[in-house]
Amino acid sequence: MEHRHTQTSPDLFESLDSHVEPIDVSVIIVNYNVRDFLEQALKSVIAASETLSTEIIVVDNNSADGSVEMVRNSFPNVTLITNRENTGFSRANNVAIRQARGRHLLILNPDTIVQEDTLSRLVSFMDQHPEAGAVGCQILNPDGSFARESRRSFPTPDVAFYRLTGLSRLFPRSRRFGRYNMTYLPTDQTAEVDALSGSCMMLRVDALNQDQNSKEKPGAGLFDEDFFMYGEDLDLCYRIQKAGWKIYYYPETQIIHYKGASTKMGELLYVRLFYGAMLLFIEKHLDPSQSRFLRFVLRAGIIVRAGLSLFRSSLSGITSPLLDFGVVYLTVSAVALLRWIWVGGQLSILFYGTVAPGYAIGTVISIWIAGGYRRSPSVPLRPVFLGITVGFFVVASASYFIPAIGFSRIVIVLSLPLAAALLSIWRGIWNLNRLGLRKAVLVGDAEEARRLAQMVESHPRPLFTLEGFVTGTDGQNGTEQTHPFQIGRLNQLRDVIRLRGIHDVVFAAHSLSNQLIFKTMQELQDLKVQFRMLHEGSDQVIGKSSVSQLSMGATLAELPEVVVLRTRRAQRAYDIMVCLGAIVLLPFSPIFLSLARLPIAASLRKLRWIPAVLFGRMSWVGCSEEHFPLIPGTWRLQKGVFSITNTLTIRELDNDDLTRAYWFYVTHQSPGLDADIMIRSLRDEKGLG
Repeated sequence: MEHRHTQTSPDLFESLDSHVEPIDVSVIIVNYNVRDFLEQALKSVIAASETLSTEIIVVDNNSADGSVEMVRNSFPNVTLITNRENTGFSRANNVAIRQARGRHLLILNPDTIVQEDTLSRLVSFMDQHPEAGAVGCQILNPDGSFARESRRSFPTPDVAFYRLTGLSRLFPRSRRFGRYNMTYLPTDQTAEVDALSGSCMMLRVDALNQDQNSKEKPGAGLFDEDFFMYGEDLDLCYRIQKAGWKIYYYPETQIIHYKGASTKMGELLYVRLFYGAMLLFIEKHLDPSQSRFLRFVLRAGIIVRAGLSLFRSSLSGITSPLLDFGVVYLTVSAVALLRWIWVGGQLSILFYGTVAPGYAIGTVISIWIAGGYRRSPSVPLRPVFLGITVGFFVVASASYFIPAIGFSRIVIVLSLPLAAALLSIWRGIWNLNRLGLRKAVLVGDAEEARRLAQMVESHPRPLFTLEGFVTGTDGQNGTEQTHPFQIGRLNQLRDVIRLRGIHDVVFAAHSLSNQLIFKTMQELQDLKVQFRMLHEGSDQVIGKSSVSQLSMGATLAELPEVVVLRTRRAQRAYDIMVCLGAIVLLPFSPIFLSLARLPIAASLRKLRWIPAVLFGRMSWVGCSEEHFPLIPGTWRLQKGVFSITNTLTIRELDNDDLTRAYWFYVTHQSPGLDADIMIRSLRDEKGLG
């Protein structure tokens, strides 16, 4: 087996005739953000190359998931070509083809696994069939079923019509209707076909080389770079056949293809690329008079699919109102049913068609007016109580003017606290799941990233966790990431956000021009991220309608000289409320803890401190016993089940750090902060055992 490694891109105009020391096969893999799949594919290719002279060429299209580093570290003999942008499937393959040395080329997707005999069998087939310009094997889905794209016909108007109308699915065994995927042929039968899948396709170099001196057949050329993604394999197979070569499907060996793993993207982008590729193929190769109807159908398909995508996107915005409506309607209906069972009388259908939906609709409208459905990382609770109260008064008022529904007033009164509790519970679970999950990336340099990380780690209640930084420029020299905290470059920012689940993008203003910042924000405005600014030497991050202090020193310096501490009575009320809530919900605690993604065993162990908290000997959130000498008695802190310092991520803290952390809590005491500390502590399993 023969491999080589390169640090620079090849000459794009290098001729195919420049091959020296021909080898059996060059395996070409174009990778884009599928590191784990790529590693798996490379291992399978190496295992399948033992009986052949091979080379493996990986072209990385500016991945942001560590693919390049993985190949360099784990597969040093693989030829690696790194692009500074996503150049598309066709162009990336062409770069590798121009420097490949094999007699044959295997175009392989990174999200595949090849069988141990795949390479040897395909090479043997090509050697035994000199008329073959390309051959493909049997492709399997991840569940082991046959993938229909293993063999295809060209989308002529009649073939495309049968597929678009569903006739090919209704009559798969018909030679007329089943032509697109040739489903009328047995899957284990070798056959000459029109086209193969670009996920695994072996090409004869002579079938591509247009400059060869052969008098028999010319070459078809390389991939058409007008096809960015999708359709390029169909187009190349068409040109290979047109040049006089044959295309074969050979099922004696197999691969697995994890479809779509390397091309996950927004639905609208997928629609545009896929249907656009089909339109390009039709306009390039089919007679305009014959393909007019097919072009119309494809354009209509783009509109329909795009419309469906937008409709699905809009549905996500009404999930909360629909859930609220269902909760209120079912709660009121259940209370009415229980009242009928308990008291008796007539169960009015009018109630379920007027009062129950009216109360639910009134509540939803009131919550919406109060701002309860605004896009936010958390779901606020205050609009719930306002909305359900307004809904109650609306229905109660209506019952005085409509005597027929007057009997429902007692049902509405009984339903109000129960509905409010249920609406609060689902919001609480949502907020708990969102708590501590905000991730940020800094656009700038390593120094500002280090400074921001220190401020975040030393803050008791940080806005986010910092995942790393991307350089503010794409750079010109090399592709190595020179800092361990660097997770990409600026032109990889979209992929970094998608792959790492980033919520906040922080721009280090001193190292970036405003023009670059504004341009980047415009390019990413379709993503659900919040943009923030960090100025040089500043302890503030400025976001939409907010200025947040990250430095403890700056936070404390801005406090007024006279600080009003939360009263001991208010603290006790919160502690008792948490105790009673924990006792009442104890039978259902595994369900709620699972939904909130809290450790069940660790959370239940904390319940043994309920008596101490109820009798005032402890507080749920307070001071660690060993820290009491640092804290003045005037701060009125008790021993806590959960220590205030549990939220700090820096492990080595001096006395000044600890004192500032407790002072921050004392000056910012609130039920929300207490809940925050408790949840973070449980997720880290800190606090008393």
